[in-house]
Amino acid sequence: MATVVQFKQWPWHYWAKCSPNETAIISGNSPITWQQLSCHINQLANHFAKQGVNTQSTVLLRGKNHINLVFILLAIFQCGAKVLPLNPQLPKSLLDDLLPHLNIDFYADLSESIQDLQATLLDINGVKFDSRSRQHKNEIEGVSWVPSRMATLILTSGSSGLPKAAVHTFDAHLCSAEGVLSLMPFEKNDSWLLSLPLFHVSGQGIFWRWLLRGAMLVVRDMHPFDKALQGCTHASLVPTQLWRFLQNSAQQDNQQSTTLKSVLLGGAMIPIELAQEAEHRGIQCWCGYGMTEMASTVCAKRADGKAGVGLPLKGKDVRLVDDELQILSDSIALGYWFDGKLKPLSLTVDGWYSTRDKGGFIADEWCVLGRLDNLFFSAGEGIQPEDIEKILNTHPNVSQSFVVPIDDAEFGQRPVAVVDASIEIINQLPQWYHSRLAGFQRPVACLQLPESLKNGGIKISRKQVQVWVQTQLG
Repeated sequence: MATVVQFKQWPWHYWAKCSPNETAIISGNSPITWQQLSCHINQLANHFAKQGVNTQSTVLLRGKNHINLVFILLAIFQCGAKVLPLNPQLPKSLLDDLLPHLNIDFYADLSESIQDLQATLLDINGVKFDSRSRQHKNEIEGVSWVPSRMATLILTSGSSGLPKAAVHTFDAHLCSAEGVLSLMPFEKNDSWLLSLPLFHVSGQGIFWRWLLRGAMLVVRDMHPFDKALQGCTHASLVPTQLWRFLQNSAQQDNQQSTTLKSVLLGGAMIPIELAQEAEHRGIQCWCGYGMTEMASTVCAKRADGKAGVGLPLKGKDVRLVDDELQILSDSIALGYWFDGKLKPLSLTVDGWYSTRDKGGFIADEWCVLGRLDNLFFSAGEGIQPEDIEKILNTHPNVSQSFVVPIDDAEFGQRPVAVVDASIEIINQLPQWYHSRLAGFQRPVACLQLPESLKNGGIKISRKQVQVWVQTQLG
């Protein structure tokens, strides 16, 4: 296993010094060297600093994965500012409630429809990437690499209704990367496809593993999917994506599968047949367990068809207290950013994080047996049912609503809404809530609440609603 670097300077400048002409990023099919990247980030950081971005700033970065998103993220880091990567799908109504509490100073918007937010919109077009450029001085005085500096604000679902912004340092992200790479081989000449969004902790996981190892990050359009994977050695996928890749490569009888060496799987149960087929093609499959507050993965293992999530990675520990999984980690968030201050995580007296996940240690590995509250996950996105219900209940003809998960082979779980309203209103709801809910929050079905569940005015059991939904859609 390769030695882990203890950086004394910004990682992209470290690699530019050590390996200036080696490829850092493959954008589409075009290579960008570490020296070219270092030079461009200096120019871009200087450009942002002149606009006022500094070590006290919080910058919102809105957009889907794109080479310019990667450039801007690195440049804002180099200005010493905190970055909030934001899902462009989040509705304006949610942003209006949330953003005033996050004290956003600046925002960069790479989305198709630029939002008008209560912050200064950065000019992101003043500096163009020039592959011929070899040197450019960093003009920002006094902003050096400090691993303990606050780096990212990543949104996670909160039981209060509004998402919480978990704050991680550079060090926490690198410790998370080191944990995964202590188990999963990833070397300097390898390339990891940026297949997950940078506004999600799993996307940040890919990003920091790339920087820690000084390997190659592949940034390209994910459609068509087979083309996106061409030449990549590593990828983070859901099982259906890997199935599709294996089937297509078998039909085409090409050599694509020989470049893909390792896949980190998530989002759903991993069938043993999938792992066996992939291993037969020379692709190692890994799966695990993680969360936003821990900067990504906590436990991991080679996929073996069993329901467990493996053992804690380097720097992490897990224990069970009253059926709840609790975690001790070197990659734990500093807290949540709210109203311009850091609100500490709620930890046990001896410093462990309570996950609210029900678990057990079964057959020599940790197992996650479900949630101790209502939160569920769809394609890696945390969904708090109350968030969706709050929106549905604002409809003038909806008396009450319940959102429960149903199992989904591709996404893990998907939301279903059970609504106390007329059939006519229920049929209109999908169009009504389309602009009010993020894509991952939109119910895949809307059902009418049956009289049998109303209990004559007594509080309706969410569990009973979920059981009933399974009988209707199962």
